[in-house]
Parts: sequence; structure tokens; C-alpha cells
Amino acid sequence: MAMLRLRVITALVLLAILLPTLFTDSVWPFSAFALVLAAAGAWEWARLNGVVGSLALAYAGLVPLGAAATFFTGAQTHALGVGWAWLVVLWVLLCLLLMPQGPRGWANLPAALRLAWGLMVMFGTWLALTLAREVGVNFMLSVMCIVWVSDICAYFAGHRWGKRKLAPTISPGKTWEGVAGACVGVLVLAMVWMRVERQFNLGAPSVFARAWKDFGLIGLVFVVAALVALGVVGDLFESMIKRAVGAKDSSGLLPGHGGVLDRVDALLPVLPAALAVLALGGR
Repeated sequence: MAMLRLRVITALVLLAILLPTLFTDSVWPFSAFALVLAAAGAWEWARLNGVVGSLALAYAGLVPLGAAATFFTGAQTHALGVGWAWLVVLWVLLCLLLMPQGPRGWANLPAALRLAWGLMVMFGTWLALTLAREVGVNFMLSVMCIVWVSDICAYFAGHRWGKRKLAPTISPGKTWEGVAGACVGVLVLAMVWMRVERQFNLGAPSVFARAWKDFGLIGLVFVVAALVALGVVGDLFESMIKRAVGAKDSSGLLPGHGGVLDRVDALLPVLPAALAVLALGGR
């Protein structure tokens, strides 16, 4: 009961900070909030990879420095964000190469490569969140709900029907049946979301509406399956990193929830990929 109370209090505090930034006319309050999260995630990444103390803080500080450079040099956040989206392909390929080796595969990589990867991921996360908010709140929330609904449906489908393990050396609880349940659940979400969009003005189209408009029904099914799969990859990847160092959570920054990476691991590849959907469809 005490842990549940702690989880609820943390969630309410985060919502009290998030909601005012999310629904302002300007994108920058939310972008600043996202930057804090990205820097915190970078700090956790450093600690999970053997960098602690002031060096971990300095490493985390490179993310806001990169964001400041983006702002002061006049670089176009949209162009950077869409370009970064295509690095998701590299992300997935590297994950697929490493995950069959289990936690040992990550630990065997040179530390410099692991740390450089972390900076790329966390800076890219800030870019993706900023651009998604720039596209519209409806679009951004639809992408986030893919991850949340996928996680819930995968849990219940896996608990009810799960037999074939997805990645037993990394996350023994995940099953192929759970992934299938996640895809079905998100497809149902897509149909409901688009129906609501047709009845109410929600501003920018959701990722579902964009996929339907640009690629048709088959394209929508493919996009949903791809985004669900990427969310699973992101989740497994963070689990692999934690198992490599024997950590249960990425940190204790969010009481009752673990760390920032524990909350956003599945979003890390999904958000840039959703932006790639916009780019492929001509935005």
C-alpha cells in the first residue's frame, strides 16, 4: 500500500508539471520539460555504464548543451528531428545484433561506444519530443498511447495465453503471444481514436489518422505493428543494459517508478519512428 501511494504521488506531481507545459501555445515550455527528462535519462545511462559522481553530471550536461547549440545556431528542430528519426534503423539493427547475446553483448561493447550511443539516444529523445509537440498535442499523445496500451495489452495477453518466450535471457516474462496481443490492442485503439477524431476537432491528426490517410488500411496495420515492435525493442534493450550491471531500476529519481529510463524506454525508438511516418507521408 505504501508503494502504491508513493507511485500515485509521484505520478500526480509529474502531471502537475507536465500538463501546464503541454497545453501552452508555445512548444518551448514542453521542450524545456523534455530536456530535463532527457538530461536525467543521460545521467542514469552514465551510471549504468560505469560513470558516476561529477563525471555522470557532466555527461548529462552534454544533452542541454546540444539543445542550446541547436537553439542558438538557428538549426531547424524539424529538420534535425526528422533526420534523427532515420537513425532508428541503426538503433534497431544494433539491438537485434546485441540482444541474442544477452546482457553480455552490451557489456562487451567498448565503453566509449556505449556512452556515445547514450548521448545520441537522449539528445534524439529531446528532439523527437519537441518535434512531436510541434506537430500537435493530439499527434504526440497518440504516439505515447501506443506504448502505454501496448504494454497493458501485452501484459494481459501474455499472462493469459503466453507460452513462447520472446527473450528469456533478457526479460523472461515477455512472450510472442503478448506481442500479438499488444498489436491487436493498439489496432483497436487506432480505430477508436480515429472515430473520435472524426467527431471532434482535436487539432493535428493522430499518427493513426496520418498513416490511414497516407498509406491506407494495410499501411496503418503495418505502422501499428512496426511501432509496437519498436516499443518492445526499446523495453528489451533497457532491460539488457540493467541486467548487464545487475540493476533492478535505472535509478530512484521517480519514487515508486524507478528511473526516467524505466518510464520512457519504449518511447525512445517509437517517437522518432512516428516522425519518420510523417516524413514518408510528406508531413
